[in-house]
Order: sequence, then structure tokens, then C-alpha cells
Amino acid sequence: MGDWFQTIVDKDVSAQNAQALAANVLDWLISTGVVVAERDDCVLGAESGHRPGPAVATVVASTAGDSSFRDLWTNGLAIVAERSVFDAGQGDPIAVSCPRCDSTTRMVDDCYELIPEVWELFGTGIHAWEEGRDDVAVTCPSCAQRVEPADWIWADDYFALGHLGFRFWNWPPFRPDFLAEFGRRLGDHRIALVEGKL
Repeated sequence: MGDWFQTIVDKDVSAQNAQALAANVLDWLISTGVVVAERDDCVLGAESGHRPGPAVATVVASTAGDSSFRDLWTNGLAIVAERSVFDAGQGDPIAVSCPRCDSTTRMVDDCYELIPEVWELFGTGIHAWEEGRDDVAVTCPSCAQRVEPADWIWADDYFALGHLGFRFWNWPPFRPDFLAEFGRRLGDHRIALVEGKL
């Protein structure tokens, strides 16, 4: 069956400011009752996280009275405050768009198999960025402009590159007003919502 996750990624915060911003947003989530302060074994990929708080129903879409996600072992918030490539888990990226010319490059063929030469172009840049290199701009196949890996726009937000992500495990979809307030709490930075499943 697998575990579902939603990751709110700050695409603009610097590595130097990620920890402090993470602490500020966590304080807000705790003070409003969205998550609890105590850390617990309730997330995947990290030692511990924060379970849903008493006000969690105010930030997620209606679940018609179903709060079964609160009963799951994996139901917490994990915060990643380091250079990371956040991805959707299962499946492959379908397409990517250039932020300069708005052209879209398909990553898969008609059978939804990755196109090797296209994936190599973008995958090399993503892996190099994740390893800490900042000189890995990818040339757009349409306009020939060089674009940093973190600036490409991935279909369905399959990838988001940044230094800060808030991963919520098995929560229902978020309410739009919660996402808007989350963005304000991140200093009106650009955010991406990466949804996926393991």
C-alpha cells in the first residue's frame, strides 16, 4: 500500500538561513496546535518527527470525519534543513519547463519510459547540484539559455531543489489558506508542494 507524503519546499532560502527559518516555522506550527512539540518515532527517513496536534483538522481538507491518519505509526512532520533534492518518490518525471522561455521538454516517451538523452541532460545537473556544486546550469533545448537546476519547473512538482523542506507523512491534502500562510511564514519565498508515495 505504501506511505503518502507531502513536502513543502522553500526554493529560495539560503543554506545559511535554513536552520533558523525551520525553527521559526516549527514554533508557529507548534503554537497553533498543528503539530505537537514532543518528538517521536513517527516519520520515515529521519530519527524522529512531530505528530499531528489538536488543531490539525484546521489545515487539512475535509476528511468527512475520518481521522484515521492520526492512528498511523507514520503520521508526523520531518524537517529537512540541508541541501536536498526533494522528489515524488514513485514514478518518473514527466516533463520540465524552462523559466526563461516557458517551453516544455518531455522527459518520457509515449509509453511513459524515460528518454535517456533527455534525462541525462537534466539528471546530471540535479545530481551535481545535490553534491554541492553550484556551477551546473543546464542549457534549455528550446532557447539555449543556461538555467540553474533549482530554477527548472517540473511537471506536478516532481522535483524541487532547496535547502529546506517540511515533509508531512500520510496527512490529507492541505487547505489552500494553510499553504498560503505557510508561504508567508517562509518570508514569501517561492514554495513547491512535492506530493508522492513510497
